[in-house]
Amino acid sequence: MGRIILTGDRPTGRLHLGHYVGSLRNRVLLQDEGNYDRMFVFIADVQALTDNADNPEKVRQNIIEVALDYLSCGLDPSKVTLFIQSQVPELHEMTQFFSNLVTVQRLQRNPTVKAEMAMRGFHEGAENDNQRGIPVGFFTYPISQAADICAFKSTTVPVGDDQEPMIEQCREIVRSFNATYGPVLVEPEILLPSNLVCRRLPGTDGKAKMSKSLGNCIYLSDDPKEMERKVKSMFTDPGHLRVEDPGKVEGNTVFTYLDAFCEDADFAAWWPDYTCLDEVKDHYRRGGLGDMKCKKFLINVLNDRLAPIRARRHAYEQDIPAVYDILKKGSEAARAVAAATLHEMKDAMKINYFDDAALIAEQAAKYRSL
Repeated sequence: MGRIILTGDRPTGRLHLGHYVGSLRNRVLLQDEGNYDRMFVFIADVQALTDNADNPEKVRQNIIEVALDYLSCGLDPSKVTLFIQSQVPELHEMTQFFSNLVTVQRLQRNPTVKAEMAMRGFHEGAENDNQRGIPVGFFTYPISQAADICAFKSTTVPVGDDQEPMIEQCREIVRSFNATYGPVLVEPEILLPSNLVCRRLPGTDGKAKMSKSLGNCIYLSDDPKEMERKVKSMFTDPGHLRVEDPGKVEGNTVFTYLDAFCEDADFAAWWPDYTCLDEVKDHYRRGGLGDMKCKKFLINVLNDRLAPIRARRHAYEQDIPAVYDILKKGSEAARAVAAATLHEMKDAMKINYFDDAALIAEQAAKYRSL
């Protein structure tokens, strides 16, 4: 068995810099390094529908947005299998089988699920129109996620640290299935971003997480003017009122972004007064360095990183049918792999009735003797 990666995103909107530093940039590196035998990247529309069931058009429209972001960031369909979750029905069948191996109490203890429910305003036992009850599909999406991972016998799942409880629950499901039916499935390992800053990039307002719902995102598809506007309004140090005032780097969103994006070579290009980010931080801490100079440098850095992404996206936008064809072929390839795993699972579970010649012969002999 080889080394296999599976990862993906929910199509609830365009992807942003948080996605880029947290996963997309690393996916391209993993793809190009060639250290894995196969890599699957999927658009999780079924999971998106668990809390958008009343707005399927939102999910439908964002399929192409996510696909364009994937391709523009450098994911290569010749190296990576790009697919849409709902187009692999075997995943839903596996989800049903796995649901018998997980208790309600275990799902309730999953901290990621609890945090996501709170963020979306879902309430257990909601009884009136002012509260939203918990959709069963949303409550059980860790099981669906386990099916996504197990279908491809994924050995590695690159995600943020907020997803660690989900991967652990998947491992529990794998152990339970293998102990009950036989050693069919693979326990995955989590792959976290090596840069701690990249594990959760804050929003432009300084909030803990960049989020579409909070309106604090810089999108990969933002044009230069829109990106510049957002950076100029970015949260810094509220105590740094005058240029000469000492400033705080910790918790300062501009410096968090510089930690995530800038390199020493950027200073020679756009800020030759310094040779590295540590020098800038030291100057800012002792006072005499204004926020706007730091923001202008960040704008140059981000434009440099995003320019090739914008160019690739523009090229793909000129042939949208070709993008859908990439997704269609990828979904067909993914389905073939998932079907093979499901067949193994059914064999182990002894529900392969029509393929089990010994069972049929046994039953035939039994009833002939009556």
